[in-house]
Amino acid sequence: MAVILHIETSGTTCSAALSAEGMILAHREDFGGRNHAALISDYVKHCLDHAASHEMELQAVAVSIGPGSYTGLRIGLSEAKGLAYALGVPLIGVHTLELMATTAMFEAAADDPDTIFIPMVDARRMEVYTAAYDYSLNSIVEPQAMILEEDSFATERASGRPLVFFGSGAAKAQPLFAGDSAARYVEGIEPLATGMLALAEKAWANRQFIDIAYSTPVYLKDFQATQPKHKVL
Repeated sequence: MAVILHIETSGTTCSAALSAEGMILAHREDFGGRNHAALISDYVKHCLDHAASHEMELQAVAVSIGPGSYTGLRIGLSEAKGLAYALGVPLIGVHTLELMATTAMFEAAADDPDTIFIPMVDARRMEVYTAAYDYSLNSIVEPQAMILEEDSFATERASGRPLVFFGSGAAKAQPLFAGDSAARYVEGIEPLATGMLALAEKAWANRQFIDIAYSTPVYLKDFQATQPKHKVL
């Protein structure tokens, strides 16, 4: 198994981790808000210093590529690209919704093999970035930006299969789907660098790398700039 540096900046949490032989060897996390630009370089240095002190040679850089915060994704991908280029190692892109789904599979105590995992990332108002996956991480609903309504995920909710909702946008769905006894809402599932290990190692084993020069974040919708509010004098 490869020695991989993991970078995750898609949401409010900033994190980095170093893994080898299927284990996390070093990591740093900040849950205090969007401080990615100020923190990520120090977190990466901590991981690289650990590798150097143990005479370990980095073999790949993995980064969460979205969807999520536009600014956070750009910061993380820029850091990862620069490192991969400077060190001459491949770059691995980890989709944020898949990362959240794999985290939920380990932490949500969902024993039924028919369970459908539905990550939701808050995208303002009633919109979320979402998808639906089975236990093999096959897409049941493709990743998309969705405005939540009472008939959202109607097919999945009518299937009778257990549904697990999680992520920063899941609270928006709960009142809409209040009558669904098969739906469960799990708190505390968020994308972290320490959770990227399985997906990054799978990509490494299959040689699934992204282009260091031309890869871009997965935004799922166009960026919409807002006008600053003018102060009334």
